[in-house]
Amino acid sequence: MRQSKLFGQTIKEVPKDETSINAQLLLRGGFVDKSMAGVYTYLPLGLRVLNKIENIIREEINAIGGQEILMPALQNKEDWKITGRWDIDVMMKVKTFFDKEYGLGWTHEEVVTPLAKKYIKSYKDFPFYLYQIQTKFRSEKRAKSGILRGREFSMKDLYSFHTNEEDLNKFYDLAKEAYFKIFERVGVKNKTYLTFASGGDFSKYSHEFQTLSSAGEDTIYICDKCKIAINKEIVENNQPECPQCKNKNLKEEKAIETGNIFKLKTKFTEAFNFKFLDEKGKENLVLMGCYGLGLTRLMGTIVEIFNDQNGIIWPESIAPYKVHLVHLGNETEVIEEAEKIYNALQKEKIEVLYDDRKESAGVKFKDSDLIGIPLRIVVSEKTLKKNSVEVKKRSKDEFDIIEIDKLIDFIKKN
Repeated sequence: MRQSKLFGQTIKEVPKDETSINAQLLLRGGFVDKSMAGVYTYLPLGLRVLNKIENIIREEINAIGGQEILMPALQNKEDWKITGRWDIDVMMKVKTFFDKEYGLGWTHEEVVTPLAKKYIKSYKDFPFYLYQIQTKFRSEKRAKSGILRGREFSMKDLYSFHTNEEDLNKFYDLAKEAYFKIFERVGVKNKTYLTFASGGDFSKYSHEFQTLSSAGEDTIYICDKCKIAINKEIVENNQPECPQCKNKNLKEEKAIETGNIFKLKTKFTEAFNFKFLDEKGKENLVLMGCYGLGLTRLMGTIVEIFNDQNGIIWPESIAPYKVHLVHLGNETEVIEEAEKIYNALQKEKIEVLYDDRKESAGVKFKDSDLIGIPLRIVVSEKTLKKNSVEVKKRSKDEFDIIEIDKLIDFIKKN
């Protein structure tokens, strides 16, 4: 992609109404555009990042047997009345000109449960796992923290269906493993803890995936022995203890909730009278689990973690491009060599953003650091005298001088 043709552009000044790091850097870097409080447009650079996160999630959920569907965002009021959740305060509602009300989905139990009931009748059909990646809507009173807490956001929600608790527990543990594989691939596993939280109406505990960050709204207590945490919200006294080993020497940290999982059991299947026939022909209620993961929130969390005073430092797995090719000066030989390298990278299917703009070196370097692509290649009159280019990793201060005929191999190894 030629940067001169890229839709969206970098901004020098920090937006005055944005205090969070992720909002400031994503707006300044040309990744998103703010439409209104809690609502953002994802520009080409931002959408490339979001799509890569989405594909990683899709691959790992498919690997544990998930089947992808896409459910409507516009939801039936009557189904929410059945579960008693129509008047919950986070629900956004719309009314048509003929006074019929609908809900805008912030979760999809009220859609997926009757959906599954239509198609599944026998114990032989279990277990099965349905998921979607979809835009959600939430009536946040104070949308804040950039894309960490919005009124419109992208989320993966997975729902599992079982005939017994043993099978539910088995898949629940499998989902935990899949989540940590996702966090590993996007670069935040070493900062993410399985966190015990309130189970609400469903069970004693649910589990959150909390990623350490000073921008986090949650306070967690970490047990270094078990490598798990508990959310402050379930601490009944001033001395929290690990639910596994009873260790009371816990470390307090701020964190962002990037995912959560619940054993719903029969909470929704009872409401919709979703039953199956077992081997003896007896009717039993289906058991369910649900597993949420916010894509846009995860993207914002990654920016909160991977940045410096100059801009974003994207993990390679989700960076918008692998290489940022920059030419300095407008000498014919420099431009011609940069064009050759650009074409060679494309031929090798190496994702490259080519800064072909007629800007100063200072502007180009500042923009490159702000955008945060993992590898920067600089073509200049100085480097060409050595038949070489300058190669620098965004995460490091030093750079290498690489001969042009060895450049492709170097990139593939790095």
